[in-house]
Amino acid sequence: MNDDNTPDNSEGADDARPQRHIRSYVLRQGRMSPGQIRNIEEGMPRWGIEYAPQAIDYAATFGRRAPVVLEIGFGMGFTTAEIATARPDTDFIGIEVHGPGVGNMFKLIAEQQLANIRVIQHDAVEVLRDMIPDGSLAGVHVYFPDPWPKKRHLKRRLIQAPLVAQLAAKLAPGGYLHCATDIEDYGQQMLDVLSAEPLLENTVDGFAPRPDYRPLTKFEARGLRLGHGVWDVIFRRKG
Repeated sequence: MNDDNTPDNSEGADDARPQRHIRSYVLRQGRMSPGQIRNIEEGMPRWGIEYAPQAIDYAATFGRRAPVVLEIGFGMGFTTAEIATARPDTDFIGIEVHGPGVGNMFKLIAEQQLANIRVIQHDAVEVLRDMIPDGSLAGVHVYFPDPWPKKRHLKRRLIQAPLVAQLAAKLAPGGYLHCATDIEDYGQQMLDVLSAEPLLENTVDGFAPRPDYRPLTKFEARGLRLGHGVWDVIFRRKG
Protein backbone atom coordinates (compact mmCIF):
# COMPACT_ATOMS: atom_id res chain seq x y z
CA MET A 1 0.00 0.00 0.00
CA ASN A 2 1.40 3.40 -0.89
CA ASP A 3 0.78 6.79 0.60
CA ASP A 4 -1.11 8.27 -2.33
CA ASN A 5 -3.49 5.26 -2.47
CA THR A 6 -2.92 4.63 -6.17
CA PRO A 7 -2.22 1.19 -7.61
CA ASP A 8 1.31 0.40 -8.72
CA ASN A 9 1.06 -0.48 -12.42
CA SER A 10 4.65 0.31 -13.36
CA GLU A 11 6.33 -1.96 -15.87
CA GLY A 12 8.88 -4.33 -14.43
CA ALA A 13 7.27 -4.38 -11.01
CA ASP A 14 7.98 -7.44 -8.92
CA ASP A 15 5.01 -9.76 -9.48
CA ALA A 16 5.57 -11.35 -6.09
CA ARG A 17 4.94 -8.07 -4.30
CA PRO A 18 1.35 -7.76 -2.95
CA GLN A 19 -0.78 -5.39 -5.04
CA ARG A 20 -1.63 -2.11 -3.38
CA HIS A 21 -5.22 -0.97 -3.33
CA ILE A 22 -7.14 2.28 -3.21
CA ARG A 23 -8.20 2.99 0.35
CA SER A 24 -11.87 3.67 0.99
CA TYR A 25 -11.07 5.76 4.07
CA VAL A 26 -8.88 8.62 5.22
CA LEU A 27 -7.26 8.00 8.56
CA ARG A 28 -7.99 11.13 10.59
CA GLN A 29 -7.59 10.01 14.18
CA GLY A 30 -7.54 13.43 15.78
CA ARG A 31 -6.80 13.61 19.47
CA MET A 32 -7.88 10.63 21.49
CA SER A 33 -9.04 11.15 25.04
CA PRO A 34 -7.24 9.45 27.92
CA GLY A 35 -10.33 7.29 28.36
CA GLN A 36 -10.27 6.14 24.73
CA ILE A 37 -6.57 5.33 24.96
CA ARG A 38 -7.16 3.39 28.18
CA ASN A 39 -10.06 1.47 26.62
CA ILE A 40 -7.81 0.34 23.76
CA GLU A 41 -4.91 -0.55 26.05
CA GLU A 42 -7.18 -2.60 28.29
CA GLY A 43 -9.52 -3.94 25.60
CA MET A 44 -7.11 -5.07 22.89
CA PRO A 45 -5.53 -7.90 24.94
CA ARG A 46 -9.01 -9.14 25.96
CA TRP A 47 -11.18 -8.65 22.88
CA GLY A 48 -8.83 -7.56 20.12
CA ILE A 49 -7.38 -9.59 17.28
CA GLU A 50 -4.01 -8.33 16.12
CA TYR A 51 -3.49 -8.27 12.36
CA ALA A 52 -1.34 -11.16 11.16
CA PRO A 53 -1.08 -12.85 7.76
CA GLN A 54 -2.67 -16.09 8.99
CA ALA A 55 -6.22 -17.42 9.17
CA ILE A 56 -8.24 -16.75 12.32
CA ASP A 57 -9.21 -19.82 14.32
CA TYR A 58 -12.76 -18.79 15.24
CA ALA A 59 -13.29 -21.54 17.81
CA ALA A 60 -10.08 -20.65 19.63
CA THR A 61 -10.80 -16.92 19.42
CA PHE A 62 -14.33 -17.11 20.88
CA GLY A 63 -13.99 -20.27 22.93
CA ARG A 64 -16.86 -21.96 21.11
CA ARG A 65 -18.14 -22.94 17.68
CA ALA A 66 -20.86 -20.60 16.39
CA PRO A 67 -21.80 -18.76 13.19
CA VAL A 68 -19.46 -15.83 12.54
CA VAL A 69 -20.53 -12.48 11.06
CA LEU A 70 -17.97 -9.92 9.90
CA GLU A 71 -18.70 -6.19 10.06
CA ILE A 72 -16.59 -3.73 8.06
CA GLY A 73 -16.45 -0.22 9.51
CA PHE A 74 -18.45 -0.32 12.75
CA GLY A 75 -17.96 3.38 13.56
CA MET A 76 -18.49 3.96 17.28
CA GLY A 77 -19.80 0.44 17.75
CA PHE A 78 -23.34 1.11 18.99
CA THR A 79 -25.09 -0.81 16.20
CA THR A 80 -22.67 -3.72 16.48
CA ALA A 81 -23.21 -3.97 20.23
CA GLU A 82 -26.98 -3.88 19.83
CA ILE A 83 -26.97 -6.60 17.18
CA ALA A 84 -24.59 -8.78 19.21
CA THR A 85 -26.82 -8.41 22.27
CA ALA A 86 -29.87 -9.52 20.29
CA ARG A 87 -28.02 -12.45 18.68
CA PRO A 88 -26.05 -14.14 21.49
CA ASP A 89 -25.72 -17.37 19.50
CA THR A 90 -23.70 -15.60 16.77
CA ASP A 91 -20.12 -14.34 17.03
CA PHE A 92 -19.12 -11.01 15.50
CA ILE A 93 -15.78 -9.72 14.24
CA GLY A 94 -15.74 -5.97 13.71
CA ILE A 95 -13.13 -4.18 11.62
CA GLU A 96 -12.49 -0.47 12.19
CA VAL A 97 -9.42 1.68 11.52
CA HIS A 98 -10.29 4.74 13.59
CA GLY A 99 -9.00 4.73 17.15
CA PRO A 100 -11.89 6.56 18.86
CA GLY A 101 -14.38 4.04 17.47
CA VAL A 102 -12.23 1.10 18.52
CA GLY A 103 -11.91 2.54 22.01
CA ASN A 104 -15.65 3.07 22.30
CA MET A 105 -16.35 -0.45 21.04
CA PHE A 106 -14.16 -1.89 23.79
CA LYS A 107 -16.01 0.30 26.30
CA LEU A 108 -19.36 -1.08 25.13
CA ILE A 109 -18.09 -4.66 25.27
CA ALA A 110 -16.94 -4.15 28.86
CA GLU A 111 -20.06 -2.30 30.03
CA GLN A 112 -22.48 -4.75 28.42
CA GLN A 113 -20.37 -7.86 29.06
CA LEU A 114 -20.54 -8.92 25.43
CA ALA A 115 -18.66 -12.19 24.97
CA ASN A 116 -19.46 -12.51 21.25
CA ILE A 117 -17.56 -9.54 19.77
CA ARG A 118 -13.91 -9.31 18.72
CA VAL A 119 -12.24 -6.28 17.14
CA ILE A 120 -9.57 -5.85 14.48
CA GLN A 121 -8.05 -2.38 13.98
CA HIS A 122 -6.65 -2.73 10.49
CA ASP A 123 -7.41 -2.26 6.81
CA ALA A 124 -10.38 -4.49 5.91
CA VAL A 125 -9.04 -5.48 2.49
CA GLU A 126 -5.88 -6.89 4.03
CA VAL A 127 -7.82 -8.62 6.81
CA LEU A 128 -10.07 -10.30 4.25
CA ARG A 129 -7.13 -11.33 2.12
CA ASP A 130 -4.95 -12.70 4.89
CA MET A 131 -7.10 -13.66 7.89
CA ILE A 132 -10.62 -14.75 6.85
CA PRO A 133 -10.85 -18.29 5.45
CA ASP A 134 -12.90 -18.84 2.32
CA GLY A 135 -16.40 -20.17 2.90
CA SER A 136 -16.26 -19.47 6.64
CA LEU A 137 -18.67 -16.58 7.31
CA ALA A 138 -22.38 -16.71 8.05
CA GLY A 139 -22.75 -13.06 7.10
CA VAL A 140 -21.10 -9.73 6.34
CA HIS A 141 -22.40 -6.30 7.40
CA VAL A 142 -21.34 -3.07 5.66
CA TYR A 143 -23.45 -0.26 7.10
CA PHE A 144 -23.24 3.35 5.90
CA PRO A 145 -19.71 3.28 4.46
CA ASP A 146 -18.17 6.61 3.46
CA PRO A 147 -20.17 7.69 0.37
CA TRP A 148 -17.35 9.65 -1.30
CA PRO A 149 -19.94 11.79 -3.13
CA LYS A 150 -17.59 13.73 -5.43
CA LYS A 151 -17.26 12.17 -8.87
CA ARG A 152 -13.47 12.17 -8.78
CA HIS A 153 -13.60 10.19 -5.53
CA LEU A 154 -16.05 7.47 -6.58
CA LYS A 155 -13.18 5.01 -7.05
CA ARG A 156 -12.63 5.18 -3.28
CA ARG A 157 -16.05 3.75 -2.47
CA LEU A 158 -15.74 0.49 -0.59
CA ILE A 159 -18.39 -1.47 -2.47
CA GLN A 160 -16.71 -2.25 -5.78
CA ALA A 161 -16.68 -5.44 -7.83
CA PRO A 162 -13.26 -6.78 -6.65
CA LEU A 163 -14.16 -6.44 -2.96
CA VAL A 164 -17.62 -7.92 -3.45
CA ALA A 165 -16.08 -10.93 -5.19
CA GLN A 166 -13.73 -11.33 -2.23
CA LEU A 167 -16.59 -11.04 0.26
CA ALA A 168 -18.69 -13.56 -1.66
CA ALA A 169 -15.82 -16.05 -1.53
CA LYS A 170 -15.58 -15.68 2.25
CA LEU A 171 -19.27 -16.51 2.77
CA ALA A 172 -20.44 -20.03 3.42
CA PRO A 173 -23.23 -21.25 1.11
CA GLY A 174 -26.39 -19.51 2.27
CA GLY A 175 -24.41 -16.79 4.04
CA TYR A 176 -25.56 -13.22 3.47
CA LEU A 177 -24.01 -9.89 2.50
CA HIS A 178 -25.95 -6.91 3.86
CA CYS A 179 -25.07 -3.36 2.80
CA ALA A 180 -26.90 -0.17 3.77
CA THR A 181 -26.49 3.48 2.80
CA ASP A 182 -28.39 6.76 3.01
CA ILE A 183 -27.01 7.91 -0.35
CA GLU A 184 -29.34 6.88 -3.18
CA ASP A 185 -26.78 6.64 -5.96
CA TYR A 186 -24.49 4.59 -3.71
CA GLY A 187 -27.43 2.32 -2.95
CA GLN A 188 -27.94 1.81 -6.67
CA GLN A 189 -24.22 1.11 -7.08
CA MET A 190 -24.41 -1.48 -4.31
CA LEU A 191 -27.40 -3.14 -5.96
CA ASP A 192 -25.71 -3.17 -9.37
CA VAL A 193 -22.37 -4.49 -8.13
CA LEU A 194 -23.86 -7.24 -5.97
CA SER A 195 -26.25 -8.23 -8.78
CA ALA A 196 -23.28 -8.69 -11.11
CA GLU A 197 -21.43 -11.05 -8.75
CA PRO A 198 -22.07 -14.63 -9.96
CA LEU A 199 -21.71 -16.19 -6.49
CA LEU A 200 -24.54 -14.06 -5.07
CA GLU A 201 -28.30 -13.88 -5.46
CA ASN A 202 -30.67 -11.18 -4.24
CA THR A 203 -32.91 -12.13 -1.35
CA VAL A 204 -35.68 -9.87 -2.71
CA ASP A 205 -36.55 -8.08 -5.92
CA GLY A 206 -34.40 -4.94 -5.78
CA PHE A 207 -33.84 -3.14 -2.48
CA ALA A 208 -34.69 -4.91 0.76
CA PRO A 209 -36.74 -3.63 3.69
CA ARG A 210 -34.63 -2.99 6.79
CA PRO A 211 -34.47 -6.32 8.64
CA ASP A 212 -35.30 -6.43 12.32
CA TYR A 213 -31.72 -7.31 13.26
CA ARG A 214 -30.37 -3.98 11.92
CA PRO A 215 -31.37 -1.35 14.50
CA LEU A 216 -32.49 2.11 13.48
CA THR A 217 -29.73 4.54 14.43
CA LYS A 218 -30.43 8.04 15.78
CA PHE A 219 -28.82 9.53 12.69
CA GLU A 220 -30.92 7.34 10.42
CA ALA A 221 -34.14 8.12 12.32
CA ARG A 222 -33.46 11.85 12.05
CA GLY A 223 -32.85 11.52 8.32
CA LEU A 224 -36.07 9.61 7.81
CA ARG A 225 -38.01 12.32 9.66
CA LEU A 226 -36.50 14.84 7.26
CA GLY A 227 -37.58 12.76 4.28
CA HIS A 228 -34.21 11.19 3.53
CA GLY A 229 -34.09 7.61 2.33
CA VAL A 230 -32.09 4.59 3.39
CA TRP A 231 -31.33 1.76 1.01
CA ASP A 232 -30.65 -1.80 2.22
CA VAL A 233 -29.23 -4.43 -0.13
CA ILE A 234 -29.20 -8.06 1.08
CA PHE A 235 -27.76 -10.83 -1.07
CA ARG A 236 -27.09 -14.50 -0.30
CA ARG A 237 -24.24 -16.79 -1.32
CA LYS A 238 -25.57 -19.39 -3.70
CA GLY A 239 -25.55 -22.95 -2.41
